[in-house]
Amino acid sequence: MADKISVLLIEHQALTRLGIRTLLAGTEDVELLGDADNPGDGFRQFSEMQPDVTVLGLRFPDSCSIDDLERYLEERPKAKIIMLADHAGDAEISRALKKGALGYVTKDVAPHDLVDAIRKVAGGRKYIPEELAQLLSENLGQEELTPTESNILQMIVGGMSNKEIAFALDISENTVKTHNQNIFSKIGVNDRTSAAASAIKRGLVRVDI
Repeated sequence: MADKISVLLIEHQALTRLGIRTLLAGTEDVELLGDADNPGDGFRQFSEMQPDVTVLGLRFPDSCSIDDLERYLEERPKAKIIMLADHAGDAEISRALKKGALGYVTKDVAPHDLVDAIRKVAGGRKYIPEELAQLLSENLGQEELTPTESNILQMIVGGMSNKEIAFALDISENTVKTHNQNIFSKIGVNDRTSAAASAIKRGLVRVDI
């Protein structure tokens, strides 16, 4: 029998880790090398064990793993990483792929699809479920937010008023309103409430768990 595909799992939710451990224990061609419940221990195991595939939880308390992808790939440029998310946000999927992830699945993925993802990524192919690929295509070509617009959108999601945003950024309220209109136009909404809801759903802003 050919060598098994070695996998490292880094995910903070205990029940999710248990489910994936159980799944992989019953998969003949896959071997779970280890699992970690926090980014620090996860990166240490990643460096020491050098797994064929790393299944990396998207969010941890106070951090988003997309921001750490460069660190993983600097350590091992040919590392093969699958992002594991609570839900699908097209902006997060796009960011993860641009940063070097080869796969993206959500936690409601069917067991056989997760195993299929591991096998494909181990072989050097990308894996995006059809429904997530469709989600990406729906917003393909949409103009990206500028860093300032992203910052303001984050503040809107945080419940800050235009006056509070203006004070925080040392700009006028009218300038904030102009930025708001540009943001609304780019993400296809008409007001602050819809902008906040869309930002969270699509992963346009960071929302810590």
